[in-house]
Amino acid sequence: MELKEDVGAGGEDQSTGDDVIDISFCGSTPLLWKVSDIKRCRGAGVIGALVGSLARQPRQNVRLGRPLELMQEEAMMLEETTNAAASPHTQLNCEDEEIHSQAARQYESALESSYKEQCTLALEDKKTVLRRIMQEKENETDDSGNAVRDRLNALDQAFIFPRSAMAIQLSTARAGFSHCPHERSFLSTDWPMPRDERLEIRFHVYRDLRSKGYNLTSAGKFGGDFLVYPGDPLRYHAHYIALCMSMDEQLPLSDILAIARLGSNVKKTVLLCSPKKPSETGKDESVEEGVVYSSLQWSSMV
Repeated sequence: MELKEDVGAGGEDQSTGDDVIDISFCGSTPLLWKVSDIKRCRGAGVIGALVGSLARQPRQNVRLGRPLELMQEEAMMLEETTNAAASPHTQLNCEDEEIHSQAARQYESALESSYKEQCTLALEDKKTVLRRIMQEKENETDDSGNAVRDRLNALDQAFIFPRSAMAIQLSTARAGFSHCPHERSFLSTDWPMPRDERLEIRFHVYRDLRSKGYNLTSAGKFGGDFLVYPGDPLRYHAHYIALCMSMDEQLPLSDILAIARLGSNVKKTVLLCSPKKPSETGKDESVEEGVVYSSLQWSSMV
């Protein structure tokens, strides 16, 4: 959870006290970066998928870290049920550009200062090594000791420390991002996601299954829309593969057989989920809108 911060007239941060789930967007993909937001969403039944690399093991892909990628239906559910807001990137004005330019110049100046300091330390290390070699060759009669002494004398002018060998501190151990007050002074609910008919059908089904106590994740690798779990996906296997479609959509028989066979192979029941359309006549207003579920299971031929 994050507190909205505004800068008051006196230049001090003033918190509004509203707990806000900060949803960032990469294009139209919703992402969660803060651990507190991820915990709160997990408590609300929003699962998502971790897609970030770990700071201490960046090249492995078995265990992933932040950010948490959400399905569009999950982001829409958070918008409806929790105090969630999108923070899209906006174009910088002249004042913001000047602030960022100044920060970039300060960063480059700090890098240059660090490079000079590392050059001095590397030169001292090199001299220490040569002095130790000279001490070891003092009792020798050959000219190797004189050669080392000449190298030591010429080291100040000949020493070159390549920038590629420069050590740069990367702030990867702490992945939580902090924002300046002027960057966090706005929270927009204008979600940059296409709200087409297909998304509305999927969201209707997602909301109905969540209201029944199920947990849902993406089922792209199973040929469906959602994997439906009876509880936390860390404790249970999925029981159903949900395939969302409209009531009047025509599905070829070959597709029905294929998805039913796939569900049987992975020991899951396929659900054909179709939201009910509102009554066009308006006479039967007592009938509530819902979702019609049809289960498919593959059985052997007799």
